[in-house]
Amino acid sequence: MLIYTLKRLALAVAVTLVVSALSFGLLYLSGDPATAIGGEAATDVDIVNIRKFYGLDRPIHIQYLTWVGKALKGDFGMSYYFRLPVSEIMATRLPVTLILGCSAIVFALVFSIPLGVIAAIRPNSWIDRTALFLSVMGQAMPSFWLGLMLIVVLSVWLPLLPPSGTEGWEYFVMPTIVLGYFAMPALMRLTRAGMLEVLASDYIRTARAKGLLPGSILFKHALRNAVIPVVSVSAVQFGFMLGGSIVIETVFALQGMGYLAWESITRSDFPTVQAVILVFSVIYILLTLLADLLNGWLDPRIRVA
Repeated sequence: MLIYTLKRLALAVAVTLVVSALSFGLLYLSGDPATAIGGEAATDVDIVNIRKFYGLDRPIHIQYLTWVGKALKGDFGMSYYFRLPVSEIMATRLPVTLILGCSAIVFALVFSIPLGVIAAIRPNSWIDRTALFLSVMGQAMPSFWLGLMLIVVLSVWLPLLPPSGTEGWEYFVMPTIVLGYFAMPALMRLTRAGMLEVLASDYIRTARAKGLLPGSILFKHALRNAVIPVVSVSAVQFGFMLGGSIVIETVFALQGMGYLAWESITRSDFPTVQAVILVFSVIYILLTLLADLLNGWLDPRIRVA
């Protein structure tokens, strides 16, 4: 397990370095950043002064190393638009996105895993067909449309929940449902497929022949092996939720990292864009690493693969 862990850590570090280089490269993706900062009214002298002020006149590799060194200390520079340290802005926005992402993935797992297990136990039944129908609907339905429909029903027709804001837990109920429902189809179908495969295996038939209780066979032997791919997909889905929360945060006016990314892109706020992409990428890499380690612990065969 130690060698497996070290290999995964080395891979995570290598991917992080590549992502940091790509994030830094976004600064020059749209052309000269000094011109973008100065705007259309900036003169040549203004642009030269901007390059000197922000250090954009130095060699690119020096700028990159300086940026990485500061980023390791939590210093992502100053926001061009908000005129505040980027780290301070993200400190107020990141908790909103993390709360939304965590509640959404819990919502998805709580509903998708039981549905997948029940659908696998009773294949081709009305329960199985209903679960598959919900899965197809979850993939076909645009998340922004579902969010707007929930606002109309639960905030306008039935004033049960607030339509927008972040002042309390009730403001996260509808965004959690929308974002969690987006992840349910993949998790439910994967659980169902894994359970069907495991329940048809030889060791499950042997366990039944020994007279083990159905609950013990289902939860202790079958579900543990069937849930292994679900762990990896859950980590991927959680990363997608964090990175793709921009639509949900916009619909429900949640001041999170996704909405911050949209604001920064539209206003050419390059330091904030770089920081948001790097933070989201590191979180995604860490989630994938934790999923790999958990899978290695659940299934020892993975460690020697």
